[in-house]
Amino acid sequence: MDIMTSVGLVFGTIILAAIMLMGGDIHMFISEHAVIIVIGGSIAATMIRFPLSAILHGIPLGAKFAFTMSRLSARDLVDELARIAEIARKQGPVGLEKVETDEPFLAKGIRYVADGYDLEFIRDNLERDRDNFLMHLDEGGKIYRAIGDCTPAFGMVGTLIGMVQMFANMTDPSKLGPFMATALLATLYGAVVANLFCLPIADKLHGKLLDEETNRTLIIDGILMIRDSKSPTLVREMLLAYLPEKHRHEEGEPVPA
Repeated sequence: MDIMTSVGLVFGTIILAAIMLMGGDIHMFISEHAVIIVIGGSIAATMIRFPLSAILHGIPLGAKFAFTMSRLSARDLVDELARIAEIARKQGPVGLEKVETDEPFLAKGIRYVADGYDLEFIRDNLERDRDNFLMHLDEGGKIYRAIGDCTPAFGMVGTLIGMVQMFANMTDPSKLGPFMATALLATLYGAVVANLFCLPIADKLHGKLLDEETNRTLIIDGILMIRDSKSPTLVREMLLAYLPEKHRHEEGEPVPA
């Protein structure tokens, strides 16, 4: 679990609920009309912007990766690939058949090497798999950002509709309050949905995309070197280049100035 995403959403929701309760009855902040215009309008605009296949892939994938962490960090992957290279050096490709890992993409690469596929086949398939995954994850980030862009705009639309209704009923004072409340709540809903949920998730997905791109490229290079029978030391040193300088050394090992 990516605990920061969950904590941030819960903390933000608690703050909003507390402020609302401090001002009186929370029911005054509920408006079905505002929900319809903000949520319905944003969904409609998103459907116009993106094809159905992108929405069906992007939204669930984005939600999954916004709340989860990679099973292995880049540093863990370097150590894991060096360990696998050691096994392949001592036992040959057949020895990799018993290797287990928590990273599905790495497991696929290990299986290709164990089955004896040639270098070009492994490179092409893993790179295609990586690119397709990153494309869907990028689509997810774009969809959440698009929704985040739409909701404040439709909140303003709801406000304008409420204002029109309010001014059209100036002769009936009993209707002015509900129409004004709908107008203001539409803006509130749009701002909350965009700035507490959609835009932060879109930014989180962009960071996850960069991490996944690095990790999967690192795995591809490591698997190709293992397939090419490179030594574990060479595999480790080559892959350490993917890491920031401060992460290239074991704990307790001094970092060069």
